[in-house]
Amino acid sequence: MLHNDKECVAMLLAGGQGARLGVLTKDTAKPAVPFGGKYRIIDFPLSNCINSGIDTIGVLTQYQPFDLNQYIGNGQPWDLDRLNGGVFVLPPYVKGKHGEWYKGTANAIYQNIAFIDKFMPQYVLILSGDHIYKMDYAKMLDAHKTRHADCTIAVIDVPKDEASRFGIMNTNEDGSVYEFEEKPKNPKSTNASMGVYIFTWDKLKNYLINDENSVGSHNDFGKNIIPSMLNAGEKLYAYEFEGYWKDVGTISSLWEANMDLLTTDSGLVLDDEKWKIYSRSTAEPPHYTGDNAVISNSLITEGCTINGVIKRSIISPSVTIGEGALIEGSTIMPGAIIQEGAEVKYSIIGAGAIVGAGAKVGDIQTEAVDGEWQITVVGADAIIQPNTVVPVNAMIDGEGN
Repeated sequence: MLHNDKECVAMLLAGGQGARLGVLTKDTAKPAVPFGGKYRIIDFPLSNCINSGIDTIGVLTQYQPFDLNQYIGNGQPWDLDRLNGGVFVLPPYVKGKHGEWYKGTANAIYQNIAFIDKFMPQYVLILSGDHIYKMDYAKMLDAHKTRHADCTIAVIDVPKDEASRFGIMNTNEDGSVYEFEEKPKNPKSTNASMGVYIFTWDKLKNYLINDENSVGSHNDFGKNIIPSMLNAGEKLYAYEFEGYWKDVGTISSLWEANMDLLTTDSGLVLDDEKWKIYSRSTAEPPHYTGDNAVISNSLITEGCTINGVIKRSIISPSVTIGEGALIEGSTIMPGAIIQEGAEVKYSIIGAGAIVGAGAKVGDIQTEAVDGEWQITVVGADAIIQPNTVVPVNAMIDGEGN
């Protein structure tokens, strides 16, 4: 007889619409958006889990789930195809005569209490599906247990002028949290919440049930659960994370994270044998570079045909770059075609898109505007007609709009 007992179960929130990514999430969930040539965003939390020894993961989907569900499959690329544990896709479902969409992050976990209880965990790890980082959750769990905490919240130190963009954890000298501020205008500290939480399960379950029965609640961890626990005097601690972390919820941050892969001092390193990022890779032939191809400071993945000039860019599988084309400071997603003489600068080109011969997409930028890069985006399967000029910061969808 199999025993389902697990010390810690991870719940990965992957159901958001990702509206700020515009056309890139028109037909796919944000965690399934391609990243770094051969990865999807969700590869990072999934890989972090298995590298941390956490082998039971619920992936909560809702918006445009098909591509994400197909990508995860049985979890084999992440060693999550297991008889006891593994990865489970958890969409909203009807129970008896009733069913509803996930109303918020806390409600999503509430609707899956029975799933978590099946494994009888002592602890539950809550993750977001739209962050790029490498983190050992086992160390965070050890800190949680050592402190006998009810909730441990991962925080990262951010620049003072950026702190108002985040949920801020104000702490005592021992790391205990005495106040949580959601995007404060005048932050008291720079301890930004990473959206990574560990809860003692019995404690969290009670708060989820009470929150669900609370009229007017947003059913959200940041807005409701954590403030409620603080007000009740529960033991909440911050866990300081030192390393690369980026929320890729905007076009600018997604582009920036891709470019960080090409910067040696960014802290985002993917060739670490001790902490691999796993992905579901397709079997493609080696990439081909023609006689006139010129490539510098770029990542080129398998199945590509390169006949143009590529500078500081990331080229995903099965991309074709035509003769005389120029790609600079850009990310080209799988299967895209950049035809002869086209120029793509500081842009993201969606999967399967075609940029016609002689077209000009985007332009070089020297600095971000109010912290945001003005990146041009061409959506999946969009067609840019030959000799068309697509200006900086434009966004073109699959219908060419």
